[in-house]
Amino acid sequence: MACARVPLDEQQVTEPGPLGKEHTLPALHPARKEERCFVPYKSPPEDGSPAEVEEFLEHAKFITEDLEWLLTLPHDKFWCQVVFDESLQRCLDSYLHHAPRGLDLATLPSSPAVADMQRSVHRLVFLTFLRMATHKESKDNFITPAVFGEIIYENFLFDIPKILDLCVLFGKGNSQLLQKMIENIFTQQPSYYSDLDETVPTVLQVFDTIVDKCGLHCEGAAAMEPMKLNAHKQPTAMTMSQQELVDLILYLCDSTTTIHAFLDIFPAACSSFHSHCFLSRLTSFYETAVPDLEKAVKKRNFDDKGLQEDLWKRLSHSCRKIVEMAHLLLHHTCLQPILEGGENLQTFAEELLQHFSSFLPEKRFLSDYDEQFPIADDISLLQQAVPVIDETRTSYLLQGVESAWDCVGRRRPHGQTQRQGAAAGDAAAAAGFKLQEEREPKGGESLRGAEAVLDVPQKGNNGAVCPVSEAELESLLSCIRDLLPDLGEGFLLACLQEYDYNSELVINNILEDRLAPNLDKLDRAMPRPVKEKLSDVLNVRSNVFDDDEFDVFRRDQVDMSRIWKGRRKGESVRETLNDKQHIAEQKARYQAYETVVDEVVIEPGESAEAFGLDDYDDEYDDTYDMSQVGANDLDGDSLLSRRPFTVPQVLRKGNKPELEEEGEDEEEEPLQNNVNRDQFVQDPALLRERAEARRAAMQQRKGFRPERPANVVGQPKGQGQTLETYLDRRKKEANKSRGANHNRRNMADRKRNKGMIPS
Repeated sequence: MACARVPLDEQQVTEPGPLGKEHTLPALHPARKEERCFVPYKSPPEDGSPAEVEEFLEHAKFITEDLEWLLTLPHDKFWCQVVFDESLQRCLDSYLHHAPRGLDLATLPSSPAVADMQRSVHRLVFLTFLRMATHKESKDNFITPAVFGEIIYENFLFDIPKILDLCVLFGKGNSQLLQKMIENIFTQQPSYYSDLDETVPTVLQVFDTIVDKCGLHCEGAAAMEPMKLNAHKQPTAMTMSQQELVDLILYLCDSTTTIHAFLDIFPAACSSFHSHCFLSRLTSFYETAVPDLEKAVKKRNFDDKGLQEDLWKRLSHSCRKIVEMAHLLLHHTCLQPILEGGENLQTFAEELLQHFSSFLPEKRFLSDYDEQFPIADDISLLQQAVPVIDETRTSYLLQGVESAWDCVGRRRPHGQTQRQGAAAGDAAAAAGFKLQEEREPKGGESLRGAEAVLDVPQKGNNGAVCPVSEAELESLLSCIRDLLPDLGEGFLLACLQEYDYNSELVINNILEDRLAPNLDKLDRAMPRPVKEKLSDVLNVRSNVFDDDEFDVFRRDQVDMSRIWKGRRKGESVRETLNDKQHIAEQKARYQAYETVVDEVVIEPGESAEAFGLDDYDDEYDDTYDMSQVGANDLDGDSLLSRRPFTVPQVLRKGNKPELEEEGEDEEEEPLQNNVNRDQFVQDPALLRERAEARRAAMQQRKGFRPERPANVVGQPKGQGQTLETYLDRRKKEANKSRGANHNRRNMADRKRNKGMIPS
């Protein structure tokens, strides 16, 4: 009979006491903590001086050694160290505070040793937090979920600021693992949701602080407090000091990047932000403060142009993140419930349209949002998902988007202009098909478990496998082996190839024992296949210049005096042009021949070879000396009799073929008119076919999508109509007044206005 497994919070251990007597302690007890001092983290040096680099490397080495020791501890010892060692928490907090973010990595020194050490510390810190967020490591090592939530909450192992820093530091490349980690934290301890609600007003205060620093004030519903009396005396973005402007933009960039990373990795937080009217505050800030900051960066004189370029890059990055945050909030609070096909679709659709209507006064934000996430696509999706949508309202919204582009003085990209017109119907049809597929899975199958969370690419829908470089492959293998060191590299390579080199998906499927059948048959300790050593290219090289005087592959010494680049030193262009030495050499050669001929007189019957006049010593070729060249050629009459004269096709009159007489006994054979007809004017049908082929090739090269042929006839009445037929009928009904005989009144008015028809 198997013994029951006991969670860590209920385990008791027996340890020797100070006097040699054994006593029993809980598994989680301060007395079981190892005495070890974890040093805090310091960011890499910016100037890269040798002394600071050496200090950073030594400091970071202590951290890596301590974290590696911590990760090798057993389950009970690890949690005793995490819960009761304050120096460990200070070390982890210091890394979250001072670690360089994404845009800061470009300013760090390019020392390979510093970069490698920073990557090592980064990886170990992430693995530590990942283990701290896992309440069940195996069947034997686990903590009761309720107790786990209480431990991490009461001991401040995780809080909202830490989670925000984790998202911005480790979200790139580890988003799926980080998402599961944060979801587990919020699931086991729901108190974090209330902490998040209390944190959102503080996040909103960030944007108010920036607006106040710029000497501006949010009006209307976006204002949290009335305007102060001395607000007009505050400096603006143009009058504040340069250091204050730099700090303000860095503050904005760090805040927007962090909030966006959190909302992107943990979509459940969007509802908390949405409940505090975060979207309206975001658009108001974008319209109020961003233009002043852009003007200050452009117009102010900076001594360091590199600093000005860096500020502009960070400000543009912040604007892009603000627009993406707005899209995330709309997608997860309005669009996602519509795609899932739940209840109250009309309510979510109305809320989405209301948000779009609130964007109309914010011209700058609306144009930037429409550039990244076209509003026409979302409206088309609503028209397909919700049957009752006011077309007048949607038309008003689309006209407002056009007006926003005109107000900011920008032109909409060509692809979005097409999407706004007739192509919007195709986008809506695609959205409708996607909606239908999500509502009714094919074959009754649906994703379960981790596949539903991680969006597993199913076999047959993966497309072409994207090959990775050798360095990327080694990085993926190292990442997996850090978590699963007992697996062989050959087995991991097969798993990576099966799952399109997605390391997170491989780790998840291995831990949940959900590998594909062909991978289950493999030996998990299978080593990496040995690559065949390629032979030396120089040994098998064959070239026409082998063993010449300049063959550096086979000669150790080459006469460098005969090698130069460009004109030789000491030579001028005029001297080179005036050098006629080669002409003098040729003259001397011909004069030598003339001198010999003048001195030697050849008698008739004597050979010139006897006097040595011809130095050409090759053997005479007498192969064709016995052939009678031209003796057997036919005369002109014979040639004409062998090959009769034929009138060229170009000179023939009309379409009648010329008849050729080949003799009295030969029959006349008429030529085929269709084959030998005049080809000065090519077939128009053939020309049209070639032009259509060229047009199709050009559209395919530029990425144009061919227009789908319209189908307004549909099926017989009573059998229902397809989505394409419904869209084509609506398109025809909307555009039928543009041509044919439906616009007589409009064209008559147009001619009358031009004075062509007397009134």
